[in-house]
Amino acid sequence: MISALQRELRVFFTAVQFLTRLPIPRWVGFDPAWLQASARHFPLVGCGVGLWGAAVLALCAWAFGSPWVAAWLSIAATVWCTGAFHEDGWADTCDGLGGTVSRARALEIMKDSRIGAYGAIGLVLLLGLKAAALAALPLSLAVAATVWAHTVSRAAAVTLIHAMPYAGDPNEAKAKPLTHQVGRGSWAVACAWTLALAVGLVLLQPVWTWMLLASLGTAMVVAACCARWFLRRLAGVTGDTLGAAQQLVEAGVLLTWLAVGRQFGS
Repeated sequence: MISALQRELRVFFTAVQFLTRLPIPRWVGFDPAWLQASARHFPLVGCGVGLWGAAVLALCAWAFGSPWVAAWLSIAATVWCTGAFHEDGWADTCDGLGGTVSRARALEIMKDSRIGAYGAIGLVLLLGLKAAALAALPLSLAVAATVWAHTVSRAAAVTLIHAMPYAGDPNEAKAKPLTHQVGRGSWAVACAWTLALAVGLVLLQPVWTWMLLASLGTAMVVAACCARWFLRRLAGVTGDTLGAAQQLVEAGVLLTWLAVGRQFGS
């Protein structure tokens, strides 16, 4: 059992290493097989990123007294934590799929490290939208929504990896183990992490149940729309499109908390 726990801890740290720029202990080592297995812990890592963003949000709101300053600094903190990993995927997806180019040309554009007009515009609009949603939420809701949005959006990405084929050339992929679909067991663990957070938030504040349920529905709809979009244009997903899906789901969840929270006068 100790050996199994050690292996699972290594798999978790592999997820941390893949999704963030945070250092991990040297004893963890690396095995390519751990990378595919680590997808089951993506929501847990997302929860950690969300907690970091929520802490910065609360601290800056107290220090500066400005919801807008706090929102932008919170987003900057999470971007730093992840190395703009998902934001880069969103920008590349906008560049590749923003026009009407062929599938092959879209994949080629998305591999280009340079950002184009579609990518720049998409990045500014999405970051601004998330900042606006956070700034408009009461602080307690903004803190909870930040943690939840980062968690459920990673679960949505795992769902796409589980359900959809890889669209690019696996031999040229930066993370080859993730070019294979995630198994049902790993997907179930990812969902379990998300459910555990939802239960914790409900126990903390029961009225948040409505925001959680509504935003979960939003996440499912956005993920389904992304899946349809990626299948139609690329016949599958790539690392960049998974980052784009995470960003879109995160924004959708924040907007849902804002819309539903207003109905409850929170």
